[in-house]
Amino acid sequence: MKRPAQPSLSAAASQALAAYEDYLRRERDVSAATLRNYLSDLRQFLAWFETAGQGAGGPFTPGTLTTPAITRYRAHLQTVVKLKAASANRSLVSIKGYCAWATENGLLTRNPARAVRLVAEESRPPRHLTDQQESALVAVVTASGHRRDRTVLVLMLHTGLRAQEVCGLQREDVRLAARSGSLKIWGKRNKYREVPLNVTVRVALREWLEALPAEQGYLFPSGRTGRGLTPRALGQLVKKYARQAGVPDLHPHDLRHRFGYRMAESVPLHRLAQIMGHDSLDTTRLYTQGTANDLQQEVEKIAWE
Repeated sequence: MKRPAQPSLSAAASQALAAYEDYLRRERDVSAATLRNYLSDLRQFLAWFETAGQGAGGPFTPGTLTTPAITRYRAHLQTVVKLKAASANRSLVSIKGYCAWATENGLLTRNPARAVRLVAEESRPPRHLTDQQESALVAVVTASGHRRDRTVLVLMLHTGLRAQEVCGLQREDVRLAARSGSLKIWGKRNKYREVPLNVTVRVALREWLEALPAEQGYLFPSGRTGRGLTPRALGQLVKKYARQAGVPDLHPHDLRHRFGYRMAESVPLHRLAQIMGHDSLDTTRLYTQGTANDLQQEVEKIAWE
């Protein structure tokens, strides 16, 4: 079932959404994309709440929220909208965030979302490039791409940086020595870490820095604006070369997954978590799980044919 992007709300529900948006903009340090997701998820829930008659048939007010209504919405997302567990859980987390805020501000006497469980989901290994796909991608960008673009892809494949982290890099964040190097990274929630650079990245960065105008502060400037690449522009860059290399549906985060998977084969989890900026080893542990191809190869070992 396809949901409308901007479902209509009653005046009361629109006012509740606007109040929460004001709080998020003033008090929460979230990205523009995260803010849009929170508000979109909440708008969808409020529209369903009113059209499904969850609030005794009247317009939405925080006081009409109940735990059974939220659990019914969870079932609606799974059985009617048919969202995957991760997408359904994103909506539920957004609703939980609103309910926690409403409770803290006296709009609710108790938090009805606290008891609502997220949808159970089987942890799957992240998608990452195969050796052949990585070779094809690098070959294409080396043969036909801008030196900046090649440096970006090499950097992501060998450091596992997030897209936002790559886009925010400044020239001054790079430290290069004869046999070592590192990047200063401010990641999620402005958490600082230093990411080591292997010889492959150091060579690529030296060549790129020689070509980068001395007055340019951004490490990877946009040719159009002169400012740093945006995550959207980075996504388009990755897709362009992936399409030329015959790699379908590739996103910047897949390059991060490729790095994590390769490193997990030989690096202790606590060190890999430090490099990738993970707060929890549970996140890093995903990279130790076999891919579908890995598992296929394992079961083939006992085949009779």
